[in-house]
Amino acid sequence: MKCALVIPAWAPEEIFSSRTAASQINYWQPLGTLYVAAALREAGHEVAFFNGAFLSREAILESLREFAPRLVGLYATAFGWRKAVKEAKAIKECLPRAFVVAGGPYPSAVKEKCLEDSSCIDAVVAGEGEGAMTELAGRLEEGRGLADVAGLIWRSDGAIEKNSPRELLEDLDLLPFPARDLLGDSMAYLPPPATYRRKPVAVMVTSRGCSRRCIFCFQLGGRKKREIRYRSVGSVLEEIELCHRQGYREVKFLDDTLAADYDRAMELARGIRKLNLDLVWFASACVNQVDYELLRAFREAGCWAILFGAESGVQKNLNSLRKGITLDQTRKAVREAKKAGLTVHTPFLFGIPGETFEEGLRTIDFACEISPDLASFHALTPFPGTELYENAERYGTLAEDLTDYTYQGAAFVPHTMTREEIGRLRQIAYRRFYSRPGYLVRRLVNVRSTQELKAAARGVWSLLGLWVGRDVFSA
Repeated sequence: MKCALVIPAWAPEEIFSSRTAASQINYWQPLGTLYVAAALREAGHEVAFFNGAFLSREAILESLREFAPRLVGLYATAFGWRKAVKEAKAIKECLPRAFVVAGGPYPSAVKEKCLEDSSCIDAVVAGEGEGAMTELAGRLEEGRGLADVAGLIWRSDGAIEKNSPRELLEDLDLLPFPARDLLGDSMAYLPPPATYRRKPVAVMVTSRGCSRRCIFCFQLGGRKKREIRYRSVGSVLEEIELCHRQGYREVKFLDDTLAADYDRAMELARGIRKLNLDLVWFASACVNQVDYELLRAFREAGCWAILFGAESGVQKNLNSLRKGITLDQTRKAVREAKKAGLTVHTPFLFGIPGETFEEGLRTIDFACEISPDLASFHALTPFPGTELYENAERYGTLAEDLTDYTYQGAAFVPHTMTREEIGRLRQIAYRRFYSRPGYLVRRLVNVRSTQELKAAARGVWSLLGLWVGRDVFSA
């Protein structure tokens, strides 16, 4: 059966300010969608993928008319939900017999509300999509009912039916590798400037889930099911080899933390080193789960950069987020990563529950103190399904417009701060951190490639905007 997977059309200026887009814009490989595509293919279905990051709505609809799928899967985030609703309506107008199902972070969080929002959406997949989509496609092809497809919420004679939840897949090695061949031009899919070294870049996960309890993080299976499911190291190494054969020269690991299991992380690093491929990689880790020995093993295996979620320079605010880390652990991790020869990226958040403007300034001081190679300063965004979102009235106020749910706007404002103060803190942070003479000299001296030179130039252009623009983060 023909199945189409669609990401609704969007434009960078809908997310990023025109003044900072040059240093922020990115096009990630849609890994979840590619996993679903691979699972559908493995089940014998014909799959097409249309990505609205590079196609207009008109182009997507024309391609759908030509392909004539029986099943259309729409990917949706909170930010992109309104576009998904419009896309569903347009799809039904040109393909009335197509079964339209929505999946992704937002449908997984709000479930049947998606069907209440749009009569043109026939079903929602809540949770991991590979099993549910494959089962759904098989039922549609055979003309069978949908009542026992776990994880599906659907319409039956005008009523909304909510099937039992689908259990999370325990053995991730059973999944086929993502269908990256559907991407077309792999060179078009790039992370933000300065966060990759070589092109093209493949994104990859070696695990799913997280054992941490951060109040702003959404977890499939609910907040009570805090666990990590690991792929075998052998499976990960096999996928890395495949990506290399496909022409990829960098891998960006998207695990919440690659080092949650220390011994496994060490085994993976040694395995990658043994492959001896012409390939570099980028990882994320929690500051209390690494040491110099592991970080050095990463570096020797081709890792060039690591991201640590620093979040705040005030311990009280880290505790409010339930990060489970200390400022000293962040200091130590950054110091040891630099010693190991890694480029260090530390994101920070403003608008934390209970945070004051003065504490935000202390976070900026802390960022300058630990002096990572890259720092980003975002507005805390509690996406639907997170504890902060569901209990927002205790902590502050939420934006009603879902298009505010990016890391650029202040979708959440704590009782102790104003929206304007969050914007001011972001501007002060970027200006102070990236304007330090010592930092600028160090970055210039460490430029090693044309790619890094271009990233530095984009950063300088955005920095000029920070100095001359009043509200650099608005469109």
